[in-house]
Amino acid sequence: MSEFEPDVIVVGAGLAGLVATHELVKAGKRVLVLDQENRNNLGGQAFWSLGGLLFVNSPEQRRMGIKDSYELALQDWLGSAGFDRLDDEDVWGRQWAEAYVRFATDTKRDYLRELGLKVLPFVGWAERGSGSASGHGNSVPRFHLTWGTGPEVVRVFAEPVLRGEATGQVRFEFRHQVDELVVEDGRAVGVRGSELATDDALARGVASSREVVGDFEHRAGAVVVTSGGIGHNHELIRQNWPTERLGAAPEHLISGVPAHVDGRMLEISEGAGARIVNRDRMWAYTEGIHNWDPIWPDHAIRIIPGPSSLWFDANGDRLASPNFPGFDTLGTMKEILATGHDYSWFVLTQKIIEKEFALSGSEQNPDITSKDLKFMLKSRLAKGAPGPVERFKEHGEDFVVADSLDELVAGMNAIARGPQLDVEHLRRQITARDRELDNEFSKDIQLMAIANARRSRTDKLIRVAAPHRILDRENGPLIAVRLNILTRKTLGGLETNLDSQVMRADGTPFPGLYAAGEVAGFGGGGVHGYNALEGTFLGGCIFSGRAAGLALARG
Repeated sequence: MSEFEPDVIVVGAGLAGLVATHELVKAGKRVLVLDQENRNNLGGQAFWSLGGLLFVNSPEQRRMGIKDSYELALQDWLGSAGFDRLDDEDVWGRQWAEAYVRFATDTKRDYLRELGLKVLPFVGWAERGSGSASGHGNSVPRFHLTWGTGPEVVRVFAEPVLRGEATGQVRFEFRHQVDELVVEDGRAVGVRGSELATDDALARGVASSREVVGDFEHRAGAVVVTSGGIGHNHELIRQNWPTERLGAAPEHLISGVPAHVDGRMLEISEGAGARIVNRDRMWAYTEGIHNWDPIWPDHAIRIIPGPSSLWFDANGDRLASPNFPGFDTLGTMKEILATGHDYSWFVLTQKIIEKEFALSGSEQNPDITSKDLKFMLKSRLAKGAPGPVERFKEHGEDFVVADSLDELVAGMNAIARGPQLDVEHLRRQITARDRELDNEFSKDIQLMAIANARRSRTDKLIRVAAPHRILDRENGPLIAVRLNILTRKTLGGLETNLDSQVMRADGTPFPGLYAAGEVAGFGGGGVHGYNALEGTFLGGCIFSGRAAGLALARG
């Protein structure tokens, strides 16, 4: 590797790898960054994200009248995490949780603003929870949307790293797949692997060749693994699926991440002596839809819903409280899978889809991604749903649109993978809900939740439709969406201490080996515990990557 002797090798050019490299460059270290994909994939999964970030007690919250605090956020985090392995696998995850919430309260916003990242003034309310003050969920809105979405989060870290490349401080080697960690005298001192066939012209996210054309070995004082999780490895997902906790693994899975998110480095690191914890914790979504214009195999998009759509299981039974759209992801997953089927249904109106449907992903939000204010105002304030949503409604295989409930149910039955729905059974349930709108009072808990949501200025203005009768034609047409299980994030992984140093099975630090991002469960091998509060995945990559970079910069 002509005259370039790195101080640190970073395995993975995703967000966590870029953050760690950024901190190392600031400290004057030389860094070799390896990635099995081509340069077009710089930034990894983060590029495809909506760019949501969790901040606590931010100026944006305060301007929207939201009172938040470290204490409330930590209560929500711990209630959601449900750490119950504190004498073993949750030892470090619990410590990471406290440290991360403090970072989100005191440091993260300023750290990112100094790099040039800005967020929209509206604060979203994601993962609203299970209905208990001490249980899962966000007590207040905390979801801050990046102006520029995921590509902007990538940009603010990629640009200083690329400047380091221009000055010779950083070297990238793309299409280099690590197959082995080199360990000598108990210390990680390098990596060995396979050079893959060049495919420089292949677009970002497209599945690439695994043809091996050579091999390599590189050495350095330390190795940082930032290779991501297992989100596209359906075999490994099913192998680790928490059947006793959530029910049988879905037969039909669609992927919210590209094919290169394969989890290979977890096994490779474990084989070298690293410890993996919390394998059974993962974050899959229940509101997945097949992408009508796919980029990678089984390409899926998640609907980020407001709270008003009626949610039915595969048998046509309305899901029980608090399994409403946007409230309790894994609680809803358990109820859906308990039917013996791996899909469910939204039933809604045109008024609801226009205000409440957002699609995950930078490519599905071109106005915000492009940072075009005029385009955003025109898109969001125009009659009808945003363009990407309308195109899914028109072309997506999971969507049914009809003028009457009879026609709607007939369309639903045409695409059902399980039971045929009884139109009268659905009609009775929807009519009963609609009757609750005859006055300002209601015993329907979903309607009560909608009323609470509309107390948020953001929700009332741009996110939650005014309550209305589903079956009134003036609110139509009627829309049904078949919802599938979408794979996304790994919540367990390589166990790390607060410096992102990997731990061995005997509880001691692994000299020379560090891990950050999703491969480390976003820190500690499971900072989220069993549940995530949303807006926390990018932040976890940033926090754990920063911790690794700072620790190695001190060395």
